[in-house]
Amino acid sequence: MNDCIFCKIVAKEAPAEIIFETDKTLAFLDINPINYGHTLIIPKEHYREFHEIPDEVSQELIVVISKISRAILESLKPHGYNIFTNNGRFAGQAIMHCHFHIVPRFINDGFKFRPHPKSYRKDEMQLYGNLIREKIKN
Repeated sequence: MNDCIFCKIVAKEAPAEIIFETDKTLAFLDINPINYGHTLIIPKEHYREFHEIPDEVSQELIVVISKISRAILESLKPHGYNIFTNNGRFAGQAIMHCHFHIVPRFINDGFKFRPHPKSYRKDEMQLYGNLIREKIKN
């Protein structure tokens, strides 16, 4: 993907503060961090969204996310951390190369997720559960 900034970082055509690298993944500091130490973990190969990533790559991503999370906890001593990914523009994805955020969190850092929870009506939870279960592929 010639216009993808993350692909350019993988190809060493764009600068980044690389934290960790494997054959299939790359971790680097976010250029516009929510908090200092905010790290992005990406597959080196271009996949737009998480569901497109082959199992062996997604498994390696999870291992790397865990490893980087431990390093952030030990080095920066945050009070907690968030791990998240946005898939699709409507979900807030700004760069169309799948990526995970690890955001170290500190008391009074001002960052808040503001969800608006819903409640299921009678039998709706089972209905949604059935719809999803029907599409799970082994």
